[in-house]
Order: sequence, then structure tokens, then C-alpha cells
Amino acid sequence: MNKSTAPTLEDVARMAGVSTASISRALNDPDKVSKPTREKIEAAIDALGYTPHFGGRVLALSRTNTVGAIIPSMANAMFASGVQAFQEVLSEAGVNLLVASTGYDPEHELRQIKALVGHGADGLLLIGSARPQATQDFLKKRGVPHVLSWCFRQDPGRTFVGFDNRQAAYDATSRILAEGHRRIAMICGLRQGNDRAQDRYDGVQAAIADFGQGAQLLQVMEAKYRIEYGAEAFAEIMRTNPAPTAIICGNDVLAAGALMRARDLSVDVPGRVSLVGFDDIGLASVVTPPLATVRVPQIEMGRVAARVLLDRLSGAPEVDSVELNTEFIHRGSLAPPPV
Repeated sequence: MNKSTAPTLEDVARMAGVSTASISRALNDPDKVSKPTREKIEAAIDALGYTPHFGGRVLALSRTNTVGAIIPSMANAMFASGVQAFQEVLSEAGVNLLVASTGYDPEHELRQIKALVGHGADGLLLIGSARPQATQDFLKKRGVPHVLSWCFRQDPGRTFVGFDNRQAAYDATSRILAEGHRRIAMICGLRQGNDRAQDRYDGVQAAIADFGQGAQLLQVMEAKYRIEYGAEAFAEIMRTNPAPTAIICGNDVLAAGALMRARDLSVDVPGRVSLVGFDDIGLASVVTPPLATVRVPQIEMGRVAARVLLDRLSGAPEVDSVELNTEFIHRGSLAPPPV
């Protein structure tokens, strides 16, 4: 569905059986509209996927050359680098970018999607594949061109530009096992509503199960994306008996927190316990010891996502998903287990 066929105020009025003036009042001054009428209007709006278009009829008839990017957190350096690369490619094509964040809240993401579409965004960059049915229904009803990034799925019905988080975590865990570690723990991101964190957890579990030979995932702790939460999780894990000889973290920020707490507790890394992160943000190479981690192609991902979305906006009949590769970076925080 393009802008000329997007649901209009008149469409909502016909479905609700009310005047367009009543709908305008319901949207702008709902207290002046009776509850039964409001409910009919809200039902019609939900059914059609209608959002008020702040640019008016002029924007409804043409592209605005504006794209929206909705990311989970402005604090995540990974997203910042990728969105910067995304914006650079759009700018070369004369397309402007609006950025919003969700705080990992799926309901807030839907509000942001509606707001950006309402303000005339021609297309969207979204992070991850998992979203509530209400969000999927809205995107489908409005026919909003969008690209899903920071993940990859074999799904011909959706367009992905990203990498396989499960496989990347599987490969990283396999490297830990190859070093001789058998007692492993994990500090992962919050998995609820976050398919990337869930896939990384699944990859760690699968690698350990496939390896066998006495390898165990001793403990898993979920933590918010903050250094201090990684530190707290590390301290809790090291109280277990027997303690792990390696801890894999769902991102480098959690790994940096674990490394900080290890220093506070006089726990030698990697002499007593190895630490492995995920993302390879700038922080990973400057901490002591430098973090072994999974390098994610965030800049390439942003550039390719922009080109794919521009192709979709140009009306290309078929736009293929693109899978990018990750790379395990072996640094000083990973060594064989103590004898």
C-alpha cells in the first residue's frame, strides 16, 4: 500500500458510520465525543490502520523523502554506528532521517511507528524480528515499506538485513570450548521481547549441548544493558560452586561490567575465568585485558539496509534479504582454563 491508497479520514468515517468532523473531534478533543461514538471510531481506526497525517493532503499525494529509524536504545553504541552509516547513504540519495527509540518497550515501539508514519515517513528501519501482532497488523494494513535489521531469518515474507545471532553465539561458544573450557556461565540481555538476546542464549545452549564431553552451562543471568548490571551479574555467578572457568556475555557492555567487577574482587581474567563479549564496540579493545568478542558488521549493516530500503521505496518488484557475516575476535580475556 502506497501513500495514495493509505486509509483516509473518509475511509474511517464510512466504516464508523459517522462524519469526518466527528472523527476530527474524537482525535483532537475526545471529551466532546460520546463514548459509544469514540469506541466506533477507535475500532475503525484500528481495523484500517489509520493514523492522522500531519502533512495533510499534499504529503498524502507524494513521497516526503523522509525515512524513520526506530532503535531500542540511544545508549547502545552498536545502534549509533549502524544508524550513522544508514543515514549517510540516505543523505546521498536526498532522503532525510528521523530517529526514535523504544527503551525495549514493544508498545512504545508501536506508538513511535504510528507517529513516524503519521508524520509522513516513506519507510522504516526496525531492529529485530519479534513484535506483537498489533504492530505486525498495523505495518501490513498500512503497507509500510520497512527493513528488519540486526537479525536474520529465512522468511520470504519479510526483508532482513543482518546476521544470524544464534549462529554467531554458537560459534563463539565453540571457540570457548575449543580452548578447553567445560564449566561455562552466561550473562545475557533481557530476553523478553528481544529476539537478538534470545537467539544468542539459544546459540550458547546449542553449542554446549552439541559439544557434550562434560560441558555444562552452569548458570544464566539476565541483565539490563548497563555496565553496573554486568558487574552485579558477574559477582553473583562467581559465588557459585563450582565456579565457571568462562563467562560469555550477550554484549560488550555487560562483559565490560563483568571485567570491572573481576578487578574489584581480585579475580584474575583470564587466569581464573575467561570473559567473552559480543558486538566489538570500541570499548572492547581498550579495556584491560582486551575483550575477546564477536565482531558485528554494524557499519556495513547500516549501509546495506539503507540501499535495500531505498530499493523498496523506488518500487523494485523484488528486494532480497541480505545476510552478513560476523567474526570472532580472539583477545586477551580468553585463555585456556586453569589447570
